[in-house]
Amino acid sequence: MPSGGSRALPGPPARVVDAPRERPSWHDPAVPVSPDRPSARLAREGALRVADRGTRSARQRVARLRRRGPNIVQCGLAGAAAWGIAHHLLGHPTPFFAPVAAVVALGASYQGRLRRTGEVVVGVAVGIGVGDLVAQQIGVGVWQLAVVVSLSMALAVLLDAGQLLVTQAGVQAGIVTSLAAPVSAGVDRWVDALVGGSVALVVAALLPTAPLLRPRRLAAGVLDELAELVGEAAAAARDADGGRAEAALERARRSQVAQDDLRAAAVEALAAVRLSPFRRRHRPGLEAVSELAVPLDRAVRNVRVLVRRVAVAEHRDEVLPAELAGVLEDLATSSRLLGEAVLAGRRDEDLQLELAELGRRAGAVGERHLGLSAAVCVGQVRSTVVDLLQVGGWDQEVALRHVPAVGPPPA
Repeated sequence: MPSGGSRALPGPPARVVDAPRERPSWHDPAVPVSPDRPSARLAREGALRVADRGTRSARQRVARLRRRGPNIVQCGLAGAAAWGIAHHLLGHPTPFFAPVAAVVALGASYQGRLRRTGEVVVGVAVGIGVGDLVAQQIGVGVWQLAVVVSLSMALAVLLDAGQLLVTQAGVQAGIVTSLAAPVSAGVDRWVDALVGGSVALVVAALLPTAPLLRPRRLAAGVLDELAELVGEAAAAARDADGGRAEAALERARRSQVAQDDLRAAAVEALAAVRLSPFRRRHRPGLEAVSELAVPLDRAVRNVRVLVRRVAVAEHRDEVLPAELAGVLEDLATSSRLLGEAVLAGRRDEDLQLELAELGRRAGAVGERHLGLSAAVCVGQVRSTVVDLLQVGGWDQEVALRHVPAVGPPPA
């Protein structure tokens, strides 16, 4: 018994506290990772995004190779032909610059081939001339190489030359100085350059027609994509499907790539036609397709705003009129038919009149009291119709007259 005569009262039973267990690290290989964990889900989504980007990148590279395939074949054939002419017909033992000049002149595109050919030939002449002249006076060596290359490139700049000519002048001067080749070898290299450039121009003149048809196919493809976007917007508006509208908006944001491809292809094809006397008949059609790029770009931008507004309406629970969905469906059909007409190179006046009527129908929907999103959609539909009428062959004034802001159609 404790001192003081008092007895201690029994306290509450002692509570046994388990020692804290060490939580295993999420990346411990001994601990399985639940697929429901946020980290696993994020990792899985990240892997899917990386795989999707990789797939798109691979498709883009394959498409780029397909586009450049004709040019690559041309470069290979031109290089072989230039070497064979310089070696077998002219008797040059190692005409290495003949295929180089041919490949450089042809390049990876049709644009500026004539200019590139001239710059290669003149650049070789400047570099060889300066190199031979200066090397005979000051000899060869490290500092002589610096002087000769600098003088050759400076002379090319004074001639108001392009970058390729300046580079070729420096390269040839460096070869002459470093190899200390005789004057006759320099002349041979200049002749090789002439051979390579001439072969390049002949090959360009005999180019296949496939690159000339590509702009029209791309223009039709842009119209098909526009039709798909409008169709998705119509379905999203009809079903009040915000997710579908968001997916269409994301797709619309990627549509600019096709527009850029169309412009580049039109410029390439026109440059090819200028070089080839056998393809001059394609020029009017190519110029017409090239002119489609502007109204097509406006149409795609208008549809992009349209799709965005449909998505906004669904997020805000704004009700879009049922007539608007019907107008969008008809606009998608007309866009697809217009793409077929562009691909065939024909003008469809009946389709033009149907498009104009569609613009007036959209105006009739807009005459009723509408919410903000519906009013914006109607405006974008009418603007798109005006753009498509110009794609179909009408000028802007005629298109605007057939899609008046208010009132009856023109007589």
